[in-house]
Amino acid sequence: MPRRRRATQKPPLPNASHKKPLPEELARDAIAHEEPAPGEKVRMTFRVVLGRQPAEALAARAIREEKNLVTLVGEILEAAAAKAPK
Repeated sequence: MPRRRRATQKPPLPNASHKKPLPEELARDAIAHEEPAPGEKVRMTFRVVLGRQPAEALAARAIREEKNLVTLVGEILEAAAAKAPK
């Protein structure tokens, strides 16, 4: 059975300052929980599923540039994030 409100109780006022958070605020909160790494960086762990050809192309590029594949992918992601519209 639903609870009835007493006649003396007023309904809660809508909170005018309660706005939907911006994507940047949500991202900042999400990244705050990631593992810190040296140099104002965070360590993010995830898996990427790629087709065989793109995966081999990335591996070949890493070998040509004498880089670790993880380092190369991190650089690509950082460059893409820097170009992304804000």
